[in-house]
Amino acid sequence: MDRTEANSGTRPVSDRLRFDEAGLARWMEANVEGFSGPLTVRQFKGGQSNPTYRVETPHGAYVLRRKPPGKLLPGAHAVEREYRVMKALGEQDFPVPRVHGLCEDESVIGTPFFMMDMVDGRIIWEASFPDMDPAPRRAHFDAMNGVIARLHSIDPEKAGLGDYGKGKDYVARQVARWSAQYEGDAEAGRIKAMDRLVAWLRDHLPERDEPVRITHGDFRCDNMIYHHERPEVLAVLDWELSTLGDPVADFTYHLMMYRMPAGIFTGLKGLDLAQLGIPSEEEYVELYCERTGRERLPGKDYLVVFNLFRLAAILHGIKGRLARGNASSAHAAQMVKGLEPLAELGWSEAQKATL
Repeated sequence: MDRTEANSGTRPVSDRLRFDEAGLARWMEANVEGFSGPLTVRQFKGGQSNPTYRVETPHGAYVLRRKPPGKLLPGAHAVEREYRVMKALGEQDFPVPRVHGLCEDESVIGTPFFMMDMVDGRIIWEASFPDMDPAPRRAHFDAMNGVIARLHSIDPEKAGLGDYGKGKDYVARQVARWSAQYEGDAEAGRIKAMDRLVAWLRDHLPERDEPVRITHGDFRCDNMIYHHERPEVLAVLDWELSTLGDPVADFTYHLMMYRMPAGIFTGLKGLDLAQLGIPSEEEYVELYCERTGRERLPGKDYLVVFNLFRLAAILHGIKGRLARGNASSAHAAQMVKGLEPLAELGWSEAQKATL
């Protein structure tokens, strides 16, 4: 087993997520340059929203990302948007996997999907970057910081993404979107701390005047691929939540690693950062501000609360998908255990926020 396979975390495709592999092979023959079969398909273990598969051929490996089967919430699982943003960013020389094509014809494998290259590298699953000495660990954090700063420096118009989202009033729209998604998911139920957060976020909504930029929406270490030997990000993955919006809100989401304990969303809370060689949150913010020409992060306290609520809303959505029978990962039930503690953490931050 090579390092790529060892890090891929794949398993046989579950019965619910199987599809017509012969149909996929025919589509690849017509749409993927250089493809030749036969192919074998395995399912990645991670990922809660869009099922993802490793497609192995005699001449190389690909990754297929598709909408899940079953009842879906309106606007969710937008693989078409993921494909579009990755294609555009690749043309801007931003580190994303090369994409080969989008298929919206449900007759091929049952749901829309897109195909991209399998990038050979490392996925680091824990925010503490374990099994590294302090100096290389710090260099990996610097590389991660540089990539998100680079993303937020791209002009969406020049990248052909000027209509990728509404852009303006991003925070207000995101509060409305996630509040509505939480309140509308009857199968997942209601949680007292979440209800409090919805009311607090609506009552304290700030005015924002940030330049519109491409926002990833889920930027963290386990959504990127590093070089095997160097502190270099080869590809950023998982663009399902990307849109045009407020870059400070997007970066503040990334900062949640400093607030989160290990075990919910991989976090750094309680660790001796200096001993590990990890920059403090203040140092990390300063690096980002230097790279993006900022002096500070305006509205940070409100955005911390919003992003904790948003993380909790993501878990709430997973809980709903479990109830509907279309969660795509075996880890879904374990993740949902973090929902109420995360909502309580968000409410705790709201009570001490300086606005």
